[in-house]
Amino acid sequence: MNIYLLEQYDSNSYDTYDSMVVYAESKDEARMILPSEFSKFEYNGNWASCPENVKVTKIGNALPGIDVSGIILASFNAG
Repeated sequence: MNIYLLEQYDSNSYDTYDSMVVYAESKDEARMILPSEFSKFEYNGNWASCPENVKVTKIGNALPGIDVSGIILASFNAG
């Protein structure tokens, strides 16, 4: 399991997420995680309009025993 930083520059107004840190097996899996709910990608107006608009950077490896993808921390811009 890896740790990834996800960033989006697609939706940058109030009440949007600009980035998050997640656990995932791969960049492709990480790119599909939504900050507001853990499900397949669907545009909901507060994140990137499509998975291709999410920048994914591997920043580390998870500790042994972490075997479920999920969100560690998300950055939300409240308005």
